[in-house]
Amino acid sequence: MKTLITICARGGSKGIPGKNIKPIAGKPLIAYSIDCARKVGDALPGGADILLSTDSDEIRACAARWGLESDYRRPARLAEDHCAKLDAIADALEWSEARQGCRYDCLLDLDCTSPLRTVDDVLEAFRILEGDPQALDIFSVSPASRNPYFNMVEQNPSGYYSLVKDGSRFTTRQSAPAVYDMNASFYIYRRAFFEQGLRDPNTSRSLVYVMQHRCFDLDEPVDFEFMRFLLEQHKLGFEL
Repeated sequence: MKTLITICARGGSKGIPGKNIKPIAGKPLIAYSIDCARKVGDALPGGADILLSTDSDEIRACAARWGLESDYRRPARLAEDHCAKLDAIADALEWSEARQGCRYDCLLDLDCTSPLRTVDDVLEAFRILEGDPQALDIFSVSPASRNPYFNMVEQNPSGYYSLVKDGSRFTTRQSAPAVYDMNASFYIYRRAFFEQGLRDPNTSRSLVYVMQHRCFDLDEPVDFEFMRFLLEQHKLGFEL
């Protein structure tokens, strides 16, 4: 099995300026994904190639200082706020295959802004995907704190609010179907995913890997400070 690992880091973060290279617990945020990519690549049969996808010279220089250098530059058209990340990933895949003269069986994307993953998490997800030949992809999730059948509402056409999904047959949240939050930490795609031109990880043949530990992504400055506290005070309960 030949695998490409992508680390996508756009330069124009609005919520937390410069977050991809912002220091956290002694190293830049992107370094956690670079370190994870190396460890996963060493453990995968056949190894893996690692590709940085960025439009930023500053991010490129930071990654190089952490040992990840790349000649690939994300096109400007794929670095705008409205651009879908999967379009950027597909472009990186096409570029890397042309450069390496190969075809990858799988692509693992590690999100810089959700680094609270372990190597074992990723390797177990690979095993789950390999166990289902019909599956197109697998992505990491966490148990949700809210349930659309029981305590999530949305506005209906009348202007009033009702449950997102009909939960009338459930009397407790525990009796409703289990739902999960996509925590954005990692996604593994089979080549068939891209061959079918899909641009959304949620397909009719998607699998999930449920993380049993804390995992969240960084959207607001308070998220960064909370993650900094967990890392610096060794409150995670596991090693990255």
